[in-house]
Amino acid sequence: MSPADNATARAHKGRNPGGLHPGVVEEAEIVLTFEDNRLASLVFGQYDQNLAHLERRLDVTAIANGNRVTVKGTPEASEMARRVLEGLYERARQGGALGTGDVDGAIQESTLQGSLFPAAEQQPAAGLTAFDQISTRRRGAVRARNAAQNTYIKALKTNELVFAEGPAGTGKTWLAVGYAVSLLEAGQVDRLIISRPAVEAGERLGFLPGDMREKVDPYLRPIYDALYDFMEARHVDRGLQTGMIEIAPLAFMRGRTLTNALVLLDEAQNTTTMQMKMFLTRLGEGSRMIITGDPSQIDLPPGQKSGLVEAVRILDGVEGITRVTFKEVDVVRHDLVRRIVTAYDKAAREAPPEPPRQDYRDRRP
Repeated sequence: MSPADNATARAHKGRNPGGLHPGVVEEAEIVLTFEDNRLASLVFGQYDQNLAHLERRLDVTAIANGNRVTVKGTPEASEMARRVLEGLYERARQGGALGTGDVDGAIQESTLQGSLFPAAEQQPAAGLTAFDQISTRRRGAVRARNAAQNTYIKALKTNELVFAEGPAGTGKTWLAVGYAVSLLEAGQVDRLIISRPAVEAGERLGFLPGDMREKVDPYLRPIYDALYDFMEARHVDRGLQTGMIEIAPLAFMRGRTLTNALVLLDEAQNTTTMQMKMFLTRLGEGSRMIITGDPSQIDLPPGQKSGLVEAVRILDGVEGITRVTFKEVDVVRHDLVRRIVTAYDKAAREAPPEPPRQDYRDRRP
């Protein structure tokens, strides 16, 4: 059964506000009535915030009343809003969480479906062209929010080693952790091994107080945040205690062979060439590896090559290895984050080149 019991559309004539096309313009009105009031409220969002976001993105009006929503706008925009709302309802039925980012994802998904199947009679069966998803016990189904994330999830499922590059906020690390947890829960791997270079500490972690976990905790908080998103806290803590989940600083990986594991290296742009080669050669039988990083945020000393940038170049075209690149438009955090990233990238492109740094020991009186 369709997620909406009732959908009607009416064409209205009104004035043309821009005066570009003398005469009248069409306005379509679509009324959707959903079966389940609780799921409908999830679709609409708290205080109808999802509907408000949909209105801004598609230039329509969407007014909710109980389990019913009335959408008004141009015929094309109203039809897209209908597809988006029905898609969100289907996600809610599958147990997925819904926020404004999911609205953006549903819009992209609807745009893709509309371009592939423009005629209504050619629409595919529900879910046929849907974005891919991962599923964990705590979060349920988590579907890609844009085409780049869809490509990323498909790459994770079909390749043993995946490089993911792009700016902060695109979901590189979060989706990698979610996929890792899904494999662990499905019994496809025995453990998760997560690493991140601690550039601020110069990788000399032996000088820091505490055991290994305490030493690297400050550098791995984003990983923990993602783990707690996808797993119950008690399961994360138990996994850390039993070794099923291992937090390993990059400096401690040398000499190991990692079998039947999902191995994740985050912030890989801050690895050196030798560190990256050492890490890549840890891959053992039955293991998968995910390497994420942002080449525009390299914190290595001047003149030091990034192991991520070099590895992507050297391993291009190697069977079983793929690279997924995210861009500023793929940022799925707050809309303001996307604009901030774009502004900084523009400033970096327009800024004059910095003069080479001079070591104070080379200066002469």
